[in-house]
Amino acid sequence: MKIYLDTCCLNRPFDNQADPRIHLETEAIKTIVSWCEQGKYQLLTSEVLQLEIRKTPDLLRQKYLNLLLTPATENILISTDIIQNAKDFEQAGIKAFDALHLACATFRADILLTVDDKFLKKALTINQSKLRVANPLKWLEEVLYDFYS
Repeated sequence: MKIYLDTCCLNRPFDNQADPRIHLETEAIKTIVSWCEQGKYQLLTSEVLQLEIRKTPDLLRQKYLNLLLTPATENILISTDIIQNAKDFEQAGIKAFDALHLACATFRADILLTVDDKFLKKALTINQSKLRVANPLKWLEEVLYDFYS
């Protein structure tokens, strides 16, 4: 399974960990990345993710974000098809970078994970492809439930 984590997922460890939801999502993301390191899943990256990471002003944070993507097995390059798809998603009400993430994931991933509730809700309503879009904690719960059932 090919997994695409958006920038919100990658940045989750920097959010307020005193909030139980944020803490649990952070642990889920770390677990998913760990599973990708072990080869259980394939982690994807993209030019869009790399651009957003480069725009991060904090160099230490930039280094950590790049570290999270170390197990990535494939880099999705921006193509004219991806740009067109992103424009369509943007016209449907998704913010520009989120639209690019969704377009990149649509072309290569099996699932896009995000902790951005507004993006998730919108992506679920407009996504017509086989791509699954989910919250990393909810998805991890499903995977573990299936494993232990």
